[in-house]
Amino acid sequence: MRLSAATAFCIAILGLISCGPGERRADLVFINGAEPETLDPALITGQPEGRVVNALFEGLCAFDSAARPVPGVAEKWTVSPDGKTYTFRIRADAFWSDGRPLTARDFVESWRRVLDPETAAAYSYQLYPVKNAQAFAEGRLAEFSQVGVRALDDRTLEVELESPTPYFLELTAFPTLYPVPLHVIAQTGDDWIKPGRIVGNGAFVLEDWRINDHIRLRKNPHYWNRDRVELETVDILPIADANAAFNFYASGQADLVMDKGLAPPALLEDLKKRRDFHSAPFLGVYFLRFNCAKGPFQDARVRRAFSLAVDKKRIVEKITRAGESPAGGFVPPGIKGYGIAEGLPHDPVEAARLLAEAGYPGGRGFPLARYLYSKSEMNEAIAIELQNMWREALGVTVDLARQEWKVYLNSLELLDYDIARSSWVGDYPDPNTFLDLFVTGGGNNRTGWSDPAYDALILEASREVDPARRFATLLSAERLLVGEGLPVCPLYFYVGIQLYDPLKLQGVEPNVLDEHPLRLIRRTGAPGPASKPGVLK
Repeated sequence: MRLSAATAFCIAILGLISCGPGERRADLVFINGAEPETLDPALITGQPEGRVVNALFEGLCAFDSAARPVPGVAEKWTVSPDGKTYTFRIRADAFWSDGRPLTARDFVESWRRVLDPETAAAYSYQLYPVKNAQAFAEGRLAEFSQVGVRALDDRTLEVELESPTPYFLELTAFPTLYPVPLHVIAQTGDDWIKPGRIVGNGAFVLEDWRINDHIRLRKNPHYWNRDRVELETVDILPIADANAAFNFYASGQADLVMDKGLAPPALLEDLKKRRDFHSAPFLGVYFLRFNCAKGPFQDARVRRAFSLAVDKKRIVEKITRAGESPAGGFVPPGIKGYGIAEGLPHDPVEAARLLAEAGYPGGRGFPLARYLYSKSEMNEAIAIELQNMWREALGVTVDLARQEWKVYLNSLELLDYDIARSSWVGDYPDPNTFLDLFVTGGGNNRTGWSDPAYDALILEASREVDPARRFATLLSAERLLVGEGLPVCPLYFYVGIQLYDPLKLQGVEPNVLDEHPLRLIRRTGAPGPASKPGVLK
């Protein structure tokens, strides 16, 4: 089939990039969705950024291909009998990519940087399990020396927690807790993440970054486990359009499509029959945020009305079509021992009644609302469907606002929206990674919602030692979130999708966190499409 002019142009450009004079095609070319917002581990908040940062940096632990924490920079560790003190032994062969030894003090100073309010790290709360970390971040404690992280010597890091944290090892494999090269940042400031300046400690180094074009990674010769990394070069393509992404892949210009939203919905039924189509559920939820800080959505009755008007089953059957399940609660299924929060049903009659009770009968007098979403074919289709549902059930007009990834993230941060499309993928296999988002003032709350009762439940759970009671407390918090407070409306639970030929690539395995480390991917065949090439108009 004939390519569109835009797609043909993109493929031609990619051919020049990957196969230009004196430059061979990368060992792996994969499509990553949006252009990364930043490569600073302390500042990233999205999956596209995370996949790149995970290749450039490594924490005390790292995830394996099954998303289990394994030794990373720390070769081993011990845990005190009360579960509150971890002592990590840093590898003797741990180096920065500039050849400088990496020490326990690099972790201490990097974690201090995350907690410093001037850094504005949205994920700083990931360090709150550490003793006094929250107090320091909130300015209630002036001396960082009282925070529970210290270097006993160059190779020994001691971490003291507020209370036992069952997912702490998983946290040490998360970007926010990665070490960063303070010796470079001190010299170059915010420019430290640019090619030629950035220094990491992961399996790869950044060789080139051309905005809206490609990122090239090269194997890090100073990585402690470099002999086990088989890929020498990786090209990462920022393509957010599902049709364009599939065209690149189907024409052999890319080996792997990684992002969950990049399988063209119109082709899903045919793709499911192919050997290069891979899908599996994981801990991810697609949801709506309501701006609870201004306008009509300050009223919980309005938020409930808009939620009740949404037919989630219609969305997964008509639009997504990859086996996703409608979401009642906010926490995806799959966490052993955790219960279910039912959430709200589809009830357009009750939705209309509530909106009338809030002062907008039949939608009359309701101000023009703005629905914000990031650029992708799937997001566009869902936005249009939601717009129709709200018009049909409530009689209201909702304006659709599509933005590029970086602009969209900034708008969320500034609460510059009325309703916004969002998604969340678990950082570790525990309900807390979903529920602690919405505590008052949380860096990733981004709704303006605040409820002291909710905050108290999350705090109570963080101090609970008994696993069953802890899960029961978190479930109470989730029921408050999706049944009463309603700063969010969960739509569906994700199914992870990758496109790659298993006869040519190995090391990409389905797992609950949708983590697929580049350091573990290996090529077993020549680059090229898995079946007869085909492109979309």
